[in-house]
Amino acid sequence: MLDITLKNNVERPIYEQIMIEIKESIISGEVKEQEQLPSIRTLAKQLKISVITTKRAYEELEKEGLIYGIAGKGFYVADKNVDILREKKVSMIEERLQEMVEECLDAGLTLADIHDIIDVIGEEMKKDE
Repeated sequence: MLDITLKNNVERPIYEQIMIEIKESIISGEVKEQEQLPSIRTLAKQLKISVITTKRAYEELEKEGLIYGIAGKGFYVADKNVDILREKKVSMIEERLQEMVEECLDAGLTLADIHDIIDVIGEEMKKDE
C-alpha cells in the first residue's frame, strides 16, 4: 500500500512531493515492480487534492521511466533498473543535502562545522551497528 504524506510547510509543489514519496517507495522496495498504483482519482481523493495535480505527478514519473500507464487499466511500477534507481536515489539525497547545507550556512555554521557534525553522526551510527 502506497503511503503518501504531504507537507504544507514546504516550498516544494504538491506534485513534486507526490513524486518524491512514490520514488522513495519504489527505490526502497516498499512498492514492488509491476505493482499497480492507486488510480489518479483514488489518490487525489485520498490526499484531498486536485486530480490535475495527481495526474501531473504520474506523468512526470512516467517520463522518468519509473512507472508506466496502460489505457483503461491504470499505472504500474516499471521494472527496476538498479543502476538508474541508485542514481535517482543519490540525486534525491544530493538535493536534500543541499537544502540542509544551505540551512546550516544560513544558521551561521561553517563548512568545517558541517563536516564535524557529519563525522560525529557517522561515528555514532558505527557504534550502533
